[in-house]
Amino acid sequence: MKNRFAMLCIFAALILLTRCDVDPYITDGPEAWVYDPTPYTAEKPMGIPPLPTFATNPLTAKGVELGRKLFYDPLLSADSTLSCAGCHSVAHAFSDTVALSIGVDYLPGKRNAMPIYNLGYQPSENGFFWDGRAITLEEQALMPIVDPLEMHEILPNVIIKLNRSEFYPQLFYEAFGETEINDELTGRAIAQFIKSVTSGNSRFDKASAGEIFLTDQEVLGYELFNALDGGDCFHCHGINGGLFTDYQYRNNGLDDANRFFDFLDHGYGDVTGDTVDYGKFKTPSLRNIELTAPYMHDGRFATLEEVLDFYSESVNENQFTDNFMQFSFQGGVQLTAEEKAAIIAFLKTLTDETFVDNPAYGNPF
Repeated sequence: MKNRFAMLCIFAALILLTRCDVDPYITDGPEAWVYDPTPYTAEKPMGIPPLPTFATNPLTAKGVELGRKLFYDPLLSADSTLSCAGCHSVAHAFSDTVALSIGVDYLPGKRNAMPIYNLGYQPSENGFFWDGRAITLEEQALMPIVDPLEMHEILPNVIIKLNRSEFYPQLFYEAFGETEINDELTGRAIAQFIKSVTSGNSRFDKASAGEIFLTDQEVLGYELFNALDGGDCFHCHGINGGLFTDYQYRNNGLDDANRFFDFLDHGYGDVTGDTVDYGKFKTPSLRNIELTAPYMHDGRFATLEEVLDFYSESVNENQFTDNFMQFSFQGGVQLTAEEKAAIIAFLKTLTDETFVDNPAYGNPF
C-alpha cells in the first residue's frame, strides 16, 4: 500500500511539472480569464501627429498584442506555412523584396506588397490596397487570407483553427471579452496591430526638429523635391503632416494607353467602374522608401535610380495621365544626373532605423 501511495505522489508531481512547461497564456479555464480594455499607448514618433482615436475599434494593449500574434502566425494560411509577415517583413518596412509576392500555392500575386506603417492616419473613405477595394483596415486585414494567390484559406477554417488553439481563445477574450472567436474579431485584432505601426523618427525628422543638420546634397534634394521646376514631387508626395502621401489614386504615366482597356492592370478603375480611373493606383508614402524596393504597384523598378530615371524622361503622356504629371508632354521633369542623386539622397533621409528595430513590431513567437 505504501508503494502504491508513493507512486501516486510521483505521478501527481510529474503532472505538476508538466503543467509548468505549457504555454504561459493558458490558464485553468475560461472562468479565470479577464477582459482587459486598457488602452494601447506608445511613444509618438517625432515627425508625425499622435494617432487618431478609432471609435469603432479602439486600440487596446491586449488587442494590439493579439493582432501582432495573428499577423505573424502562419496558422491563418491554408497549409499553415505563410503568415501576413511572410510578405510584409518589418526589415523592409513591412513590404516584400520581390516584384510580386509568392503565395502558398507557389503562384505570384497580382501586385507588389505595399509597405505597412502610418495607415491609421489614412482617411477611411480613401480605401486600402493599391486599388482601394477595402473600405476599412478591418476589412483589408482578412482579404489576403482568402485570396487564392496569397494565403488561400477560407475564413470558416481559420475560425475553427483559432477556436481549437491552446491559447487564442483566452487572448481573444482578454482583448474583446468574447468567448467565441469569429471573423469580425479576427479582422479587428489584426487591424489594431496595423494601426499601431507608426514611423516618424528618421534623419529628416531629427533635422526638422533642429537636432541634426542634413548634408548639402540632401538639402538640395529636398529643395528639388519641392520645386515645380525641379523634381515636382511635392504635389503627390508632399510632407502632409509628415506622412509624405496624399492617399489619392493617380495615374503617374507608367503605361502608354490610348483606350482604357489598354491597361493590363485596371487598378482603381476595377473598383469604381469608371473608365477614367483605369490605370490609377494609390500614392504610396515615401517614408522608408529606401527599404521597400522594388517599386510601383507591379514592382517594375528595382532601384530608386530607375524610379528617378522614369520620372525624369520616361513618363507617358495620354488622356489618362494625371494632371499633376505636368511635364509628361516632354517625357518627365528632365533632371540631371546630379539632381537625381540629390533627390535620392534626400529620400534616404526618410529611413527610420528605430522603426525597423522596434521590438513592438517584431515576431512575438
